[in-house]
Amino acid sequence: MPAAATKPKPIRSTARRAVPLDLPYAPVEKRPLPPGRPREWYITHNRRLKAMRLAIALLDSGVYVPNQAHNDTIRSTAEQIGVHPPSDTTCHMVRALMRYSR
Repeated sequence: MPAAATKPKPIRSTARRAVPLDLPYAPVEKRPLPPGRPREWYITHNRRLKAMRLAIALLDSGVYVPNQAHNDTIRSTAEQIGVHPPSDTTCHMVRALMRYSR
């Protein structure tokens, strides 16, 4: 069957669906990280994952602009989704991710 004859599947987006934060998030399946990297790589990798989870939770809760995402807001969201309170560096990274998500 030629590639042009197949119909592409519609993409389902959850961008406009509100997800309340009082519902527990499903735990992410953990996989082992690749061995042999420098310690800084692991720290940065985990920080990026945490910032991404927090940015998604903030966007789902209605905080769409980085100016609305103060450190206290990000830390209270972290408590609601069950992750350790982020550092100032991670909060900065969350705002950067929100800035570039537009």
